[in-house]
Amino acid sequence: MQPLLPTLLAAALYAGASTYQGLRLARREKPDTRLLGLLGAVALVAHAFSLLLQLLAIDGLRLDFFNASSLIAAAVIFLTLLACLRMPVSNLLILLFPLGCLTALLAEFAPSGNAPIVIESPGILAHILLSILAYGVLSIAMFQSLLLLLQDHQLKHKHPSGLIRNFPPLQTMESLLFGFLWAGWLLLSLSLLSGWMFFDDLFAQHLVHKTALSCLAWIVFAILLWGRHRLGWRGHKAIRWTLAGFCLLMLAYFGSKLVREFILHI
Repeated sequence: MQPLLPTLLAAALYAGASTYQGLRLARREKPDTRLLGLLGAVALVAHAFSLLLQLLAIDGLRLDFFNASSLIAAAVIFLTLLACLRMPVSNLLILLFPLGCLTALLAEFAPSGNAPIVIESPGILAHILLSILAYGVLSIAMFQSLLLLLQDHQLKHKHPSGLIRNFPPLQTMESLLFGFLWAGWLLLSLSLLSGWMFFDDLFAQHLVHKTALSCLAWIVFAILLWGRHRLGWRGHKAIRWTLAGFCLLMLAYFGSKLVREFILHI
């Protein structure tokens, strides 16, 4: 079966859910979280099915740049929908649904890069899973920090929009941010550890940039969490460190893949 139909279905449902949420927030009305969750869940199932068809190759996994982007976006949406069951984070979906729509379409229609097939050994698959979960949770933290920045700015200028009026209190938003940061940092630690265990040389020529930047991101997030625990860091300082760590992490994976697949062709 071709992935075209599930891809288009996922994109349409993501777009519909995003439009519904955006219109309700623009009218200063709270979206129906059950309807939003249902639309997101059905879109995610279609997205996952299209990914299954795109990723599976005869001798391994086809993890090129756009497939990997789509996979991580699906993981982020899945984790956020799960979090919505227990935490007030449904506002994140206004950013994530368009991301899911875009990455699903790019994975289907954009030209694939020169990516090698990933051999499906248990250790490598464990490393890939941990990496995706780490990127996913830290991506949620990044989006949470952007919403926190927007909320702080509008509250200081006393012009809260419909989106901000549906946010939890600032302290709750900040607590959620650090909860995601702790979870993402621990997963990133396990990801780096599994890389050391299952790769022969993490500083080989094709891995050195990814490894170095991932380690730098790990250090940035560790300093941020230490600063929060020992020095009470919060607000704009916490947001800046979060965005810096996330940028390093995205350069580690997507930057290196972009250069290798589309510029160097290795």
